[in-house]
Amino acid sequence: MNLQQIETFVHVAETGSFSKAAVLLDTAQPALSRQVRALETELRETLLIRTGRGVTLTDAGRRLLEHGHAIMQRVALAKEDLGSQRDEPVGRIVVGLPPSLARRLTLPLIDVFSKEMPKARLAVVEGFSMNIAEWLTSGRMDLGLVYTPEPHPHIEVAPVLQERLCLVGPARSLQGRSSVHFDELSRFPLIMPQRGQIFRKLMEAQATLSQVKLNVVWEVSSVTAILDLVRGGYGYAALTDSAMRSQTADAELVGVPIESPHVMSALCLVQSAKKKATPLIRRTSEALRALAMQVCAPVV
Repeated sequence: MNLQQIETFVHVAETGSFSKAAVLLDTAQPALSRQVRALETELRETLLIRTGRGVTLTDAGRRLLEHGHAIMQRVALAKEDLGSQRDEPVGRIVVGLPPSLARRLTLPLIDVFSKEMPKARLAVVEGFSMNIAEWLTSGRMDLGLVYTPEPHPHIEVAPVLQERLCLVGPARSLQGRSSVHFDELSRFPLIMPQRGQIFRKLMEAQATLSQVKLNVVWEVSSVTAILDLVRGGYGYAALTDSAMRSQTADAELVGVPIESPHVMSALCLVQSAKKKATPLIRRTSEALRALAMQVCAPVV
């Protein structure tokens, strides 16, 4: 006995005719007859009495019709239930965030999961862009936000927005400035991350093109520590405005855009090209994109 035989029997019994059921099911009448005969053979019961006008149900046929209605109803409910759940985010996802944004994005991202994706689990890992890209390719991470990622055959990249790098320093020392020219940067002692971190790579690449020698006096990996040093008067930093705002809300520090030329950093959403885009990955991507655009929006 299979579902197709049950469905055929129910339609024949309800319409009272093989020919009418054949039209409804868009199937040849002989095929329906074979299915009902196979059902009768398996059950060792006569289910239908064939007449010149159509068919009538036997006692066994009426009992099976009741079961058939219940079976078809359960099948329909199962399809409806699975269909409604198909796009529901479930499972566990690991998201990588750069230190410049992790502090401001983690709490609102967890809020989204708590309210909109209660059946999913989230793990947030903080790391520099080069680390997040490496973790994606190795399968340790599912999704991430990175700045200006290098092309990689196993990573899919979707740009979110572009930000200018700013010279960040004490408000008193940058008072009255609306910007700083790139060729002026040689006069500023800089506190920067280690070589390979994206903001430093962008600055060093432009310095080479502009023939400007950067004066890097301290190398510190933590954005929070960099800003603490800037606040303490040990030098200046080159960060995006959103990176500065993510770590400090006081008026001690300001950021003025670097120009002539601008140094642009592209914030991108990245994921493994080898992993299937599940509902959880899609929903998390949408949430990350929306939150990043909200957090990184320029202050006006």
